[in-house]
Amino acid sequence: MNQLYSWIDQQNEHSTKKMVKALGVSQSGYYQWKKAEPSQRETQNQKLLEKIKSVFKEGRQKYGSPRITARLKQMGHSVNHKRVARIMRDNGIMARVPKRFVRTTNSKHEHPIAENHLDREFEVGAANQVWAGDISYLPTKTGWLYLSVILDLYSRKVIGWSMRRDLSSDLSIEALEMAWKHRGKPSEVMFHSDRGVQYAALDFRKKLKAYAFSQSMSRKGNCWDNACVESFFGSLKQEGCGKVFENQEEAKSAVFEYIEVFYNRQRLHSTLGYVSPEQFEQRCIA
Repeated sequence: MNQLYSWIDQQNEHSTKKMVKALGVSQSGYYQWKKAEPSQRETQNQKLLEKIKSVFKEGRQKYGSPRITARLKQMGHSVNHKRVARIMRDNGIMARVPKRFVRTTNSKHEHPIAENHLDREFEVGAANQVWAGDISYLPTKTGWLYLSVILDLYSRKVIGWSMRRDLSSDLSIEALEMAWKHRGKPSEVMFHSDRGVQYAALDFRKKLKAYAFSQSMSRKGNCWDNACVESFFGSLKQEGCGKVFENQEEAKSAVFEYIEVFYNRQRLHSTLGYVSPEQFEQRCIA
């Protein structure tokens, strides 16, 4: 009888009332058995809870149940998404919601504006076809630190980045130079950004021309046209760089650790099938 009770306790598809009736066992007897000692299911749930907590910490308290389920499967555990979601809910484990960040775009300028050639086609078939860039800021007690990043939309990997105390065009140029060298000096890449003066400035456009890149810009005031980089900055602020740093050096160190250690190599990306950008690119090469 205990084996039947144990089997009932492990099921999710039907109600207890239906199962005891179908099996011809006593519902009161089942509940008496369940109260007497922790069920096998409860023991399994407790073990699973510990694994969930570990992965949740690994993901900097940002992973929801889909990412945690994917990570547990990668670790060799056979788990169901609904079960993981229920255990998280019952134990108050909730992913932090990214906060909006202040825009740094200055589109009030006289420089030429490129057409929106990307047109939200964020799914890219190969590396070095479309890069996207944007700029945000980090607050420190010694002043603002501005961060420019460039993502390859194929893998969503951060391939270039630069930090400066000012918002000059050098900030975006340095990130572009880093990306170009890091990716083997490609040509004929579409570079997409907002309409900010840093991307419309003559020096930046000359650099794109020298690399034989084409340029695309978001429509005026439309953040969704550059959603991938916007999403990256939201994650950056939420998962490690969303505080006021003591000084510029502390902020730079935190950004380096987030991008090069966590985001590119460890963070599970839902668009990539719950692998990191680095893992995604390595799989495609293989």
